[in-house]
Order: sequence, then structure tokens, then C-alpha cells
Amino acid sequence: MKRVYLETFGCQMNVSDSERVATSLAQKGFEIADSEDNADIILINTCSVREKAEQKLYTRVGEVRAGKRQKPVVGVMGCVAQLEGETLFNKIQGIDMVIGTRAVGRVAEAIENVFDYGSGYSDLGERDPEYDWTVAEEQRHSPYVAFIPIIEGCNKFCTYCIVPFSRGREVSLPASEIIRQVLEHRRSGVKEIHLIGQNVNSYRPKTESGLESFSGKTPFSRLLRAVAATGIERIKFNTSFPRDFHPDIVDAIEENENLCNWVHLPVQSGSDRVLKAMRRLHTIESYFKRIDRLKASSRDISLTTDIIVGFPGETEEDFENTVRMVEYCEFDSAYIFKYSPRPGTPAYEMPDDVPNEEKTRRFRSLEAVQRAIQSRRMQRYLGRSISVLAEKHSARSSEHLTGHSTCHRVVNFPASDDMLGKIIDVTVTGVKTNSLFGEVK
Repeated sequence: MKRVYLETFGCQMNVSDSERVATSLAQKGFEIADSEDNADIILINTCSVREKAEQKLYTRVGEVRAGKRQKPVVGVMGCVAQLEGETLFNKIQGIDMVIGTRAVGRVAEAIENVFDYGSGYSDLGERDPEYDWTVAEEQRHSPYVAFIPIIEGCNKFCTYCIVPFSRGREVSLPASEIIRQVLEHRRSGVKEIHLIGQNVNSYRPKTESGLESFSGKTPFSRLLRAVAATGIERIKFNTSFPRDFHPDIVDAIEENENLCNWVHLPVQSGSDRVLKAMRRLHTIESYFKRIDRLKASSRDISLTTDIIVGFPGETEEDFENTVRMVEYCEFDSAYIFKYSPRPGTPAYEMPDDVPNEEKTRRFRSLEAVQRAIQSRRMQRYLGRSISVLAEKHSARSSEHLTGHSTCHRVVNFPASDDMLGKIIDVTVTGVKTNSLFGEVK
């Protein structure tokens, strides 16, 4: 029995891909290893969104190859594999096979080919029509939380983003298949599911099968109601695209308690001029309307976002508009990034004219504004009772458990192991920068 070690970088879609690859390989007789030590095959599932992804892969392959008596087969999966293809064999010494983002269902065949014929195998083809989306319980990243992809790819072509090229065009999974997976997870003891995709609320299946009996103006809002009707205890979704975020999504959250009170809605900039250059397809006015609806909800919806500073052509006035936008929206947290050019994107051809020192200044300035807002927003939980899924032991203490609230806050609390996997009420007694501390009621 050959041992396979999977190492995953990047987004939830990559984690989900790795879970299904592990499931498929285990079914075909491979052993899934917990570490790279003594592994016969090492698969690196890559992400191309961050800067210097190829360099990081080069370094990682070198680390894998160094000092091992028996050289494992090394395969590269994910977005870097899809974008770079067979050129990786020439760029990085030590790679045996390259598997594209839509060829993950054929990893076992790729491994067998390398063992039979040697290194140099690549598969960048399309996904098989009969591809099995099932994830075995023992291959999930958590016994209590499951990721369910509902849409793959992206049609938006934001000028800075590589995803449409690495993941392809948007393809929505049938609602009936999604509901089947939710019910299966519920039967196996999963308490929380995440509906995931590059743009989950752009969900547009080819048929309405499974959604006909649910109200809502968009297929995504009907899907939310259909998933809520399964009785699964907690439902989260990520990531939403602002242009496709319609009020009926908030209506669905208000009508169904098991639809969690958290929305991740990336804005990227507070300047209409920069948003147009980014090709984000929304304006600040239209974004504020969505924020206003979320803030007016009868539920306390936690709001998070992504922001890029220093995009090509961003002026001081553009940046100040971003600061004012953050002050208006009062995000519960924000992922702030300094712009870095990604080869293959339209923005790569634009002059990267904001000096790095200025990008750093803007990053720190905006971070300070957001940190103050976040600190103030976190205080509202103090003394409140919140629902927490106990997911695992705290990294800092074996006597504490950690989990997420419905609003997707990390919560740490003293508890015994018999509470793992349970949804419990925790009274918040302490607030930190990015997490809460509490006591079980």
C-alpha cells in the first residue's frame, strides 16, 4: 500500500479539493499519511492568489527533496499547476507530475502513470462528467464542519485576479446534489456546513431541480432556504460578490435561524475610480445599499471584507475614500492586502506606480482605522451569551476548547473533551483582538 501525503495551501476550495482527492485515493487502496515522513507520494495543492506563489513552490519542492533517503513522487495540484502546466517541469527540478484544478478526479491514474513510465506526466483537462463530489468522513478537515462547493470558477474577470484563468468559468452544481451532500453530512454528525465558491451568490444551476418549492428572487436565495429546510444545525456561505448580493439573501437569513449571521462581502476599494479600474462591477453607492440592508437586519449580522491598497493609479484621494468607506461600513474584520502584480492578469500590464513604501504606509494607516473599529465592535459581545460549536482543543491549553460562533468569531473556553462536537452556549467574559473568551453557561 503506497502512502500519500497531501499538503494544501490557499482557499477553502483547495481544502475541499484535497478532501475529495484523499477520499478517492483511499478508495483506490492508497494510505493517506499524516506527515511527509516515509510517504511514497507527496501532493502539493497550490494557490496562485498570493505573491511569489511559484517561488514558494520552488522552495517547498526543494525542502521535500532534500535529505530523504528514498525520493518520493512529487505532484503539484491546484491553481499554480493549472496556470503553469508543463512549464513547471523545466522551471522547478524535482516535480514528477502536474494536475490541473479540474483534473483532481484523476490523481490516482496520474500516480500510476508516473510509477509505470516515470516523471513528466501532466493532466490539465476538464472535469469528468461523472466526478464524485463525496468526501469520506475520515478525510474531512473536521469531524463537525464540512465544506460543500456549490459553484466553481469565476466569470467576473477583476483585473487583478488570476482565478478565472486558474479555475475557469462559473459552473454551478445541481441543487439536488448539494442537498444530497448536506443530508449525508447531517447523518454523519456534521453540525456546520459551508457553501463555498469564488462567488457563491452568483449560483445559477442549469435546472431548478430541488429549488421549485422554495421562495426567493434568485437561485441562491432559494438554495439557502432549501439547505435550511434539511435541518442541518448551522449553515455558512463564502465568498459573496457585491453585485450579485440581493436583499432576498438577507431575507433568507432572517427567516431561517440555522442560516448563520455572517456575511463576507469583499469591497476591495472605497474609490469608484479604482473600482472601475479593478473591474469590480459595483460602485460605492451600490455597495453601501447592501451594507445598509445588512445593518438594518433584525439579526446582528457580522460583516467581513477584503481590501486592496496601492492598486495601480490609486491616489491619496482614492485611499482617503477607502478610509471613509471603512468608517461607514464598520466591518467586524477586514483582510487588507498591499497590491502585488500577478502575471497573466490585465492589471499586470498597468504601471505599478504606487511605491512600496507608500503601499506600506497606506496599509498601516487603514489597518489602524480598522483595528479601532474592530475593537469597538468586539466589545458588544462582552457579557452576551453566544452559540459556539466546540471544534477542537485550544492550541494554548489542553484544558480549553475552541470553536466558532454563528457570527464566525473564534471563541475559547474551558471545557472537557465530552463537549467536542457539541453546540453550546458560552457567556463572553473577555475580548481580544481577533477572538473571544468565555465560560460555558
